[in-house]
Amino acid sequence: MRVITTDCLVIGAGLAGSAYALRMAAEGFAVELLALGGPLDCNSDWAQGGIIYDAEGDPALLAADITAASDGAANPAAVAQLVTEGPRAVEEILLDGARVAFDRDAAGTLDLTREGGHSARRIIHAADQTGHAILSAAARDVAASPRITRRAGWVAVDLLTLSHNAEDESRRYEPLTCFGAYVLDAPAGEVVAIVARKTVLATGGIGQIYLHSTNQPGSVGHGIAMAYRVGARLMDLEYVQFHPTVFARENAPRFLVTEALRGEGGVLVNRRGERFLDAVHPRGSLAPRDIVARAIHRELAASGDPHVWLDLGGLAPDFIRLRFPGVHAKCLEHGVEITREPIPVVPAAHFICGGVHADLRGRTSVRDLNAIGETACTGLHGANRLASTSLLECLVAARAAARADAEELARGPTASLPHPRAWESPSREADPLLVRQDLLQIQHTMWNYAGIIRSPRRLSRARRIFLELREEIQGFYRGCRLTPELIELRNAVQTALLVVHAASLNPRSRGCHWIEEETDGASLRT
Repeated sequence: MRVITTDCLVIGAGLAGSAYALRMAAEGFAVELLALGGPLDCNSDWAQGGIIYDAEGDPALLAADITAASDGAANPAAVAQLVTEGPRAVEEILLDGARVAFDRDAAGTLDLTREGGHSARRIIHAADQTGHAILSAAARDVAASPRITRRAGWVAVDLLTLSHNAEDESRRYEPLTCFGAYVLDAPAGEVVAIVARKTVLATGGIGQIYLHSTNQPGSVGHGIAMAYRVGARLMDLEYVQFHPTVFARENAPRFLVTEALRGEGGVLVNRRGERFLDAVHPRGSLAPRDIVARAIHRELAASGDPHVWLDLGGLAPDFIRLRFPGVHAKCLEHGVEITREPIPVVPAAHFICGGVHADLRGRTSVRDLNAIGETACTGLHGANRLASTSLLECLVAARAAARADAEELARGPTASLPHPRAWESPSREADPLLVRQDLLQIQHTMWNYAGIIRSPRRLSRARRIFLELREEIQGFYRGCRLTPELIELRNAVQTALLVVHAASLNPRSRGCHWIEEETDGASLRT
């Protein structure tokens, strides 16, 4: 078995992983950066709306908006870190460092927009393709760094710990410690051990365990599943946020329709043209995402319609084309001219507020294992995430974790890195049809039983399905040669089971975890 030794292993090359890698490389450390696909094949690239940059605003007001959106469940310390360190992180990494071309007015001042749950304009953007602009700059800098080795198509299989994988069995008596990961070099078809002094989980979200999602393919909670298998602490996995506005034309692909359209004056309407959100929340179509998603869900359940509509009638056509070129072009590609007609939209799985528990320096309950970005849970989002905090969280978390790790690694090793046990893999090929079918079963079950509105009965059924399915998939895994698809399936069923279990343990409706008990055809909130 091939063994690669490095200072830092970063699993995931989105904004959080890339920002951490760049900071550690700048400090002189060697970094192995794993990516499922190409430089832009991650959720960060699809972020449309923008990133909070509230340098001139009131930090207390932003903190209040984050806490309100979280349904009062946000961690005050994590909120304070974001609002305090956020402006400096944007300036240092994006404005001064990567020099991202954010939209500006004629005087050169950054253009600010507003999204749902925000009480002020404080979001900077690059048209409606902010994530792409930011990640492209980060990927360019990663490619230029001689200390970062980017491994495209390399898929982490399992974390290495002293308790399970050290060749020297006496090391298992030490505290639970991570020292890298087994990784599938998919292009070569072999499993490699990457031994590292620091390992960072930055694998993004879980959206693809649902039938309808805004996430990139492969986003099934890889980091959460791997962390669970080595005994790391997880939390708040029941809080899965559904984005209210995803394109929903028949026979067309689902894709995100940015919340910034509502920030600029778009409104949600039903088939009769009624602004149904106005009766639900004082901010109407700009209410927090969990409230809007549930309102749409209930509107569709009552009407039987396949979708609601986002009406842009109050926006000038030239403004729409200039400010939202990406959404305009993509909708037009599928037969909807948004300067003349409303956009058909439905909610879809978007972001997980919980994850691998991490402190404000990215530390998890496993020594030398960090978690940052959407994979982590510092409590910043509580029960529901405020719009445009995710990219900022990536920067703040990556910067804090890298700063702490660089200081620790500069002091020198406290113990030698162990040699990992050899990996043994069967040669039999997995049936790709069965792998695809099992993933579809996971996605349908999560959508139907653990979606926007849940009930104890649905969650109980989902848990039974996943317990049985996990055993079948484990049989595949143990008996077949590893492929990226098999690793994805194994992690998907584990993540789905963890989300359902967490939801089953929490009887309180809060934020984006909403429980309703069905009795004789009626729904009662518990």
